Amino acid sequence: MFTITNGIILKGQNLIPSKENIVVDDGKIINIGKDLKEGKIIDVEGAVVCPSFINGHIHIGDSIIKDEGYGLSLSEMVKPPNGVKHKALANASDDELIDAMKQSMWDMVRSGTTHFIDYREGGLDGVKLLKKASEDIPIKPVILGRDNSFYGDDPDLNKVKTAVRKLLKIADGIAPSGFGEITEDVAKIIVDECKKQNKISSIHVAESESNQIESLEEFGKTEIEKGVSSNFDQLVHLTNPKGNDLKMVSSSNANVVVCPRANATLNVGVCRLNEMLEMGMAPLLGTDNVMLNSPNMLRELEFTLKLMSVYYKSYIDPLKLLQMATTNVCSHDVNNVIQKTHINEGNFAEFVIFKSFSKNPYLNICNRIETKNILYIINKKCIV
Repeated sequence: MFTITNGIILKGQNLIPSKENIVVDDGKIINIGKDLKEGKIIDVEGAVVCPSFINGHIHIGDSIIKDEGYGLSLSEMVKPPNGVKHKALANASDDELIDAMKQSMWDMVRSGTTHFIDYREGGLDGVKLLKKASEDIPIKPVILGRDNSFYGDDPDLNKVKTAVRKLLKIADGIAPSGFGEITEDVAKIIVDECKKQNKISSIHVAESESNQIESLEEFGKTEIEKGVSSNFDQLVHLTNPKGNDLKMVSSSNANVVVCPRANATLNVGVCRLNEMLEMGMAPLLGTDNVMLNSPNMLRELEFTLKLMSVYYKSYIDPLKLLQMATTNVCSHDVNNVIQKTHINEGNFAEFVIFKSFSKNPYLNICNRIETKNILYIINKKCIV
């Protein structure tokens, strides 16, 4: 048992600042109050106590080829099965992949992340590799698998269904790359099987303008429209919406993940984040491919804070931005895969204690904090 004292707690799902103490026992928050002092005392005078980060979208497998292929197009870099990353994954040994993924997971832990949602290439073997790599690291991967049987213009739907069911026995959900690689029949199998097992179905949509144009020309529907009509739980990117795309998403049950740094690196556009927030959406924030970006959510927060301000010529609310990296996941529940991450009694202890530089706790984290300014990372498994 230990007590965190004298910090400014960003409490509850709305991250309301409160000067209170937190008592943790056996990995859970058992009490929050003004004068509590039980067990070991950890005095964090003036520091900010914030829920730990969730990286809402990452491809951790391509940690083996950091910064390779810079300047290539989106398709040349990441389109399966012949993109730069897919060729590298196919040629890497299991030990190389595990070592690279471990390094990236420790990078995330040290910068305040305790959960991440991974688009896992490699079928069953890919899921097993990530599970093995994460065994001794205080981080929770939410693993969304995929299989090569999904791809092509005329896939064997029986093989697709078998592959999905096998994956769902060990994965947290299914995540094909995009509608440019799968048919609507494959999408339906993925979504239906995930819903039966209360697991996550996720897909990239409208990452590039060309994706949207090709979808409209071939199907008469945007990728976002296809994602919503297919009932995917989670839509990633939405960088290039058309017409009523965003309104359609805001009226659906789908949750959204945006990855501004990856969009910038691949030169595909700026996500319409301010508009999403004005529509009442509660997006998640992700760092995307490790081959493109470090998986550091602090860097993602600062980049997004400033990019949105200059792009829209108006300031983004730093509270809403910080929620995208922390408690917005609770708004969607992510099919019960991730436990409640906000700081409340009864929840698991999953929070980070940051040095304080300013009176605004949200800007303090989004605008000023670097990894070296993290005092403690409290995870239900340990204190880092």
